[in-house]
Amino acid sequence: MAGNTYAMRPSRVLRKLRAGEVAYATKLNLGDSRVAEIAAMSGLDCIWTDMEHVPNDWAVVEKQILAAKAHGVDTIVRVARGSYSDYIRPLEMDATGIMVPHIMSVADAKAVIHSTKFHPLGLRPVDGGNADGAYCNIQFADYLKQANEERFNILQIEDVEPLGELEEIIALPGLDMIFFGPGDFSQSIGAPGQMDHPLIAETRKRIAELAVKHGKFAGTVGSTGNAEELVAMGYRFISVGADVIALTQYFRGIVGELHKQDAGRVRSVYADRTEEVAP
Repeated sequence: MAGNTYAMRPSRVLRKLRAGEVAYATKLNLGDSRVAEIAAMSGLDCIWTDMEHVPNDWAVVEKQILAAKAHGVDTIVRVARGSYSDYIRPLEMDATGIMVPHIMSVADAKAVIHSTKFHPLGLRPVDGGNADGAYCNIQFADYLKQANEERFNILQIEDVEPLGELEEIIALPGLDMIFFGPGDFSQSIGAPGQMDHPLIAETRKRIAELAVKHGKFAGTVGSTGNAEELVAMGYRFISVGADVIALTQYFRGIVGELHKQDAGRVRSVYADRTEEVAP
């Protein structure tokens, strides 16, 4: 279209990372756009919604993306491992990033990059008629260029198999972020749930060091308690908490306070009765 001024919505996460800042996300298990909007309104840089473990459908994810966009917040979709359509559909719905779980080798990583980046980095199938392309309102060449610059892929390392090729994976052109998943990794090393295992600490540190060495961004899960340690290690994208954890803690907190009140009331009644029968 001659004279149009449309451009792809910039990524808040990438803007912060490129400025040397830290970007923070939280994970959503609940398939509700209102949860996504509440999280976006909190001041987070990004929400992470899931299609690997959670029975979300595409319509749900699209609404979550729209809810986050309304507040200038990015959405990452962790995709199910499948065909290239599973990878590019969230991007075409205008998610700013996709997270691909269980990258197992250099060949695996190359295949993901090939499907998620346009020429010259890959051969992602082109449409442009969806939300990310402003429904054909972005010029073709601009669309490809902006998608490569303002949308990002995240490749997860959460198994022992890719460790021998880890540096080669992280150095690949077209890889934007490498993400360490300690939960599944603990299973992979035969120490499920042992988050203080030395190999977890060693791999977490090595991933951050290699990302810095090759000019890539490193991400992982963390907490308010260890975020500073992760940043010092080289991580610049940290996912903290989850909607289901927040709700569980909130409701348990309410019930706990109510039970304290119940117990106090019982003690008070018992004390009153004791006084009544005292000689």
